[in-house]
Amino acid sequence: MNPKWWTLVAVCTATFMLLVDVTIVNVALPSIEQDLKADFADLQWVIDAYALTLAALLLTAGSLADRIGRKRVFVIGLFLFTIASVACGLAASPTALNLSRALQGIGGAFMFATSLALLASAYQGRDRGTAFGLWGATTGAAVAVGPLVGGVLTEWIGWEAIFFVNVPIAAIAIALTVARVEESKNPQAGRLDVPGTLTFSAALFLLVFALIRGNPEGWSAGIIGALVGAALLLVAFVLVERRNPQPMLDLHLFRRPVFVGASVAAFVLSASMFAMFLYLTLYVQNILGYSALESGLRFMPVTLVSFFAAPISGKLADKLGVRWFIAGGLALVGAGLLLMDGLQPGDDWTALLAGFLVAGGGIGMVNPALANAAVSVVEPRQAGMASGINSTFRQVGIATGIAAWGALFQHSVRTEFVKLGGPDRAGVADFIAFGGARRASNPQLARLGEQAFTTGLNHILVLAAAVAFVGAALCALLLRPAEQRAPVGAHAASA
Repeated sequence: MNPKWWTLVAVCTATFMLLVDVTIVNVALPSIEQDLKADFADLQWVIDAYALTLAALLLTAGSLADRIGRKRVFVIGLFLFTIASVACGLAASPTALNLSRALQGIGGAFMFATSLALLASAYQGRDRGTAFGLWGATTGAAVAVGPLVGGVLTEWIGWEAIFFVNVPIAAIAIALTVARVEESKNPQAGRLDVPGTLTFSAALFLLVFALIRGNPEGWSAGIIGALVGAALLLVAFVLVERRNPQPMLDLHLFRRPVFVGASVAAFVLSASMFAMFLYLTLYVQNILGYSALESGLRFMPVTLVSFFAAPISGKLADKLGVRWFIAGGLALVGAGLLLMDGLQPGDDWTALLAGFLVAGGGIGMVNPALANAAVSVVEPRQAGMASGINSTFRQVGIATGIAAWGALFQHSVRTEFVKLGGPDRAGVADFIAFGGARRASNPQLARLGEQAFTTGLNHILVLAAAVAFVGAALCALLLRPAEQRAPVGAHAASA
C-alpha cells in the first residue's frame, strides 16, 4: 500500500478514538454525577476541562509540530491521551476526573493540531479531496457509534470503561504511525511562542471559569473581574502576536476571507450544536428517564445521518467548492435546533427526532468541507498552524458554548421553577437537571421540575439556532471561491 494511505489510516484511527471519547462522555455524564457525587459545574468541567486545555495548546502544538515534526508530535499526543484515559478511568472524585480530562486535552491538542496537517502534506489534488472525504466519514462514524458504545459500556460495565476503551485503539494508532507514516515539518519554523501561549491560555481559562461559576457565585465582583481579565488578556495576546516575528498565530491569515469563514464555521458548529449535547443528554436521561444505553440509541439518528452525509460532502465540496456546503450545513443545523424547540412536559424523545435528522445532515455537510477549507488557503509550510487554528476555534466553541448555555439554562430553570410555585433554594437548577424532581415521591414537584427544565432547554435551543444562522450568513459572505483558490503567499505579498 502507498505510504500516504497508511497516513490516512493512522490519522483516521486516532480521530475515531478522540471523537468516540467525546460522544461517549456525554452519555455517561449522569452516571458520573451519581457515582462521584458531582454537581452541575463539575459536569460542565468534565467536558470543558478537556476542551479548555485542548484549545489553549492547539496553536502551540501546531507550531511545535511544524518545527520538530508532525509525526513525532502526533505520537507524543497519542501517548499522553492514553495515559490520561487510564487516569480518568481510575478517578475517584470529580476533581481527579477533571484534572485527568485536562491531561487528555493536552494529548488531544497534539493530535488535533497535526492530523489535518499530516493529510495535507501526504495528499495533493484529487486525492486530497478523497482523503478529506474519508476523514469526514470517520468523524461521522465516530459520532454515530459513540453514544451507543458509551451506553453499552456505561450500563453493562461502568462509566470507567468509556476511558479504558481508548487504550487498545491508541495502541493501534501508535503502531501504524511509527511504522508507516512519513515525517514532515517546516524547515523555516522558529521558536515556540511562550508569551502567546500564556496569554491565550489564561484568557480562555478566565472566560470559561467565569461563565461556569457565574450562577453559583452570584455574578460577584470576582466573576466580573475574571471576565474583564479575559478580555484584557485576549487584547494582550493579539498585541503579542503582532509584535512576534514568528507567532504561533499568524494574524495575516485573517486577511483572507476564506480563512476567516472557516474559523467562524468551526466555532459556530461547536458552540451551536455540539455544546448542546450535554443538555440534550440530561433531558433524555434525567427528565425522560432513559438509561445510558437507551439514551445512546436515541441519539443514533443525528449521528447516522451525519455519517452518511459526510463522505458525499467531502467529495462534492472538493469539486463544487466549500462555500455552500459550509453555509448550507450551518443553516441546516440552525433549522434542526429550531425543530427541537417547543418541548412540552409529557413529550417523548420523538419530539426531538425531526431536529436530530436535519441537524445531523448539517453536521455531515460541514465537517469535511471545513477540513478542506482550513488548509487549502495556506502554504504547505503553514499547514500545522492552519490546522491548529481551525481546531482551536472548534474547541473554544465547545468550551464557551457549554459554559454560556449552562449559565443561561440554570438561570432560566430556576426562574421558571420559582414562578410555577416551586421552592427557591440554592442548587435548585442542579436538583432539577439531575432528575431530582422526577425521582422525588411528589408528582406535583416532578411536573414542576419537568416544566422548568423544558423551558430552560427551549430557551437555549432557540439561542443556539440563532448562532448557527448568523454563522451560516457570515460563511456565505466570506467563503468566496476565488479567494479559496488564491495562494496565501501571493496575497500576503500584495498586502
